[in-house]
Amino acid sequence: MNLEEKYPKLFDKLEDKELELRHLLNVDENYEDFDSEEYEFDHEDYNYVIYIAEPVQNALGSEKMEQFMVKLHDKDAFENFLASEIDLYGVKSALAREELIDLVLDQIEEIV
Repeated sequence: MNLEEKYPKLFDKLEDKELELRHLLNVDENYEDFDSEEYEFDHEDYNYVIYIAEPVQNALGSEKMEQFMVKLHDKDAFENFLASEIDLYGVKSALAREELIDLVLDQIEEIV
């Protein structure tokens, strides 16, 4: 997928046009890890952890990041949504990882 073609408004705001998906956001499965307290999201309540990377945060700015967080929270795709920080969310969703990535990037493209 060519991210720049699919998300032109976002890439117009980014300084580095050669960014890859991993430079924009991370969507990771949340699982029970007895050795780490890295995430504060219970794996039973939140099956994914979403992190919005700094280039996207800078492109949106703090006011739009807050709007983005609220709009994302209101999506029907999430059974549970918890923002522990402006850029870190725990979600419970039946969507697959790739579908979540598309949902988040589509929302960013809409708000930018």
